[in-house]
Amino acid sequence: MAELTLRAVRKSYGTVDIIHGVDLDIADGEFVVFVGPSGCGKSTLLRMIAGLEDITSGEISIGGRVVNDVEAAERGIAMVFQTYALYPHMTVRENLSFGLRMNGNPRADTDRRVARAAEILRIDALMDRRPKALSGGQRQRVAIGRAIVREPEVFLFDEPLSNLDAELRVQMRVEISRLHSELGTTMIYVTHDQTEAMTLADRIVVLRAGRVEQVGRPLELYGNPTNQFVAGFIGSPRMNFLAAETIGTIGGGTRFRLVNQGGAVIVLPLDRPPAPGEAAVIGIRPEHVAPAGAGDCDLPLTLDVAEHLGSTSYLYANTQAGEPVVVQAAASDGARAGERIAVSIPAAQALAFDAQGERLR
Repeated sequence: MAELTLRAVRKSYGTVDIIHGVDLDIADGEFVVFVGPSGCGKSTLLRMIAGLEDITSGEISIGGRVVNDVEAAERGIAMVFQTYALYPHMTVRENLSFGLRMNGNPRADTDRRVARAAEILRIDALMDRRPKALSGGQRQRVAIGRAIVREPEVFLFDEPLSNLDAELRVQMRVEISRLHSELGTTMIYVTHDQTEAMTLADRIVVLRAGRVEQVGRPLELYGNPTNQFVAGFIGSPRMNFLAAETIGTIGGGTRFRLVNQGGAVIVLPLDRPPAPGEAAVIGIRPEHVAPAGAGDCDLPLTLDVAEHLGSTSYLYANTQAGEPVVVQAAASDGARAGERIAVSIPAAQALAFDAQGERLR
């Protein structure tokens, strides 16, 4: 079993706290993605799991064994980095087998592991090439293959697709997902790209400033974020946020007035409504913004930029108060910069947050 547990894990450099008491349980065979903005501590957390960084306090267990004081090489993990780190003078076959040969692994077993990795990654035809003769995607496959041959209990990926172009990133996402299905091994993947997180993960861990903001399945985080940070980070384009003020309750709903929007009001059902006069933020995703009259709160906008993506267009606009709003619409060439458009916000799709960014429910 290769379940992984973190209990109150902290990391500090002198008086500066980087990781603030992370608690996390990762099941055997689960694919978990750490995601967050640059500097949030996701790579540091991964390196502590790998044994490349000491922890300041807390406990890390892999397969039921506490590994706080266990050397990286003895933890049963294999790591794939952002840089391929292949030996340029060696062939693919030699790169794959090098670590095993250095550890004195039997020749027959080494050949078996290398052949299996090559078959899984479909690089059989590349075995006698050197890295300079490979594309970026092929080099990354070899780097992953070097991890596979170790037959680890846990795979760790530290932003492995960052150096690839957009098309190759899509291809490699598919390859990594397929690899997880075939191997069934526990995988932890670090990225700042929420699209990678959404498409790869069984569960996502959203980090900010060394703290876990929310843990959940991709669609759970997308549809039911616990706070404004998660709501804005998960989803592309990001959720729209409009400043509002609580003005009371009516018929079991809480009334919010959108600030400087010509008196626009929206009513949302909340179990614990804030007091009248309290500041709030209303969130609505671009695909949920409706045509004027089709929702519960009409909103005039001034179009800034129209981005046409074939079957879909994204309209980047501004409210009367100057707040940016993105609207997902059917493909259209008719939208022009400076044009006045009207949209509506359906109450059933809107979320409310308090002034501190916590979700109002």
